[in-house]
Amino acid sequence: MDKTIIFDSRWIGDHGIGRFAREIFERIDCLEKIGITGKPSGKLDFLWLTLYLARKKKNFFSPGYNAPVLFLKRSVITVHDLNHVDVEHNTSLLKKIYYRLILKRACKRCHKVLTVSEFSKQRIAEWAGISKDKIVVVGNGVSDAFNNSVPPYEHEKPFIFIAGNRKLHKNEHAALRAFAKSSLRNSHSVIMTGSITEELSSLIKELDINDDIFFCGRVTDKELASIYKGASVLFFPSLYEGFGLPVIEAMSCGTPVITSNTTSLGEVSGDAALLVDPTNINEMTYALESVCSDERLRETLISKGFERCKRYTWENTINIIKREVIEKKL
Repeated sequence: MDKTIIFDSRWIGDHGIGRFAREIFERIDCLEKIGITGKPSGKLDFLWLTLYLARKKKNFFSPGYNAPVLFLKRSVITVHDLNHVDVEHNTSLLKKIYYRLILKRACKRCHKVLTVSEFSKQRIAEWAGISKDKIVVVGNGVSDAFNNSVPPYEHEKPFIFIAGNRKLHKNEHAALRAFAKSSLRNSHSVIMTGSITEELSSLIKELDINDDIFFCGRVTDKELASIYKGASVLFFPSLYEGFGLPVIEAMSCGTPVITSNTTSLGEVSGDAALLVDPTNINEMTYALESVCSDERLRETLISKGFERCKRYTWENTINIIKREVIEKKL
């Protein structure tokens, strides 16, 4: 069998799975771009993928959650989290069917399942009914753009940065309520990624913080790093994450982090972030006020953050993938 491995390069992008896919593809020489188009998350992609692999007598590696119906013994798939299983409002009937009939079966029959945290490993093993030995935690890395030497973004006021995408599990409504309740609303602004929605606009008006909230739209890695660097704190009280890349990106830029004590976030952060109950507005408000006013706490979090993010490198991730996928015969 050909030593090259078909890599589902359709996942390559700038954020989330896309960034994970890009870093892997650029750093491992024996990966071959897949020869089909269309979204790998498409409704019938599992059929086109299976037909394609029937013609190609090569091993297959997906950096995302798509899988063929056949040829699973020569396939490695990546399940970053079970968000679409565990978070009811972030799924659909088709996704439920796909996860239950295609992905669960693929996890049982494929060569290996890769994931990014011990939390996700535990959940995948429970959900798919497979041994933890079959699941390999490869982690995530911090891309070169995120470092302490980037120029900080300058805003008219000190600002709190909320990295999210308007999905409910990002808990942005609670984050804004915590800010609105704090003593910081007169001294600080909030900058959020992406664009405003009608629902979020209504909440901002209700909380009377219209003049304090700014949206930066889509940004490049360079721009995102600058925003991290300029922020007083990254406020990331997500309800569900398989990893939580913004946490280590912010730490790499020398920014204190407040994040949730749930799912993977405590595992990734260790003692280098201030952990909060993401359902407790008062606790989040107190955390914001503490990090923005207590210089000793800030210095401690920044110092610990630099040390913590050293363990999350793309080199480490690639070395694990090479050991478990490339060097071992499928």
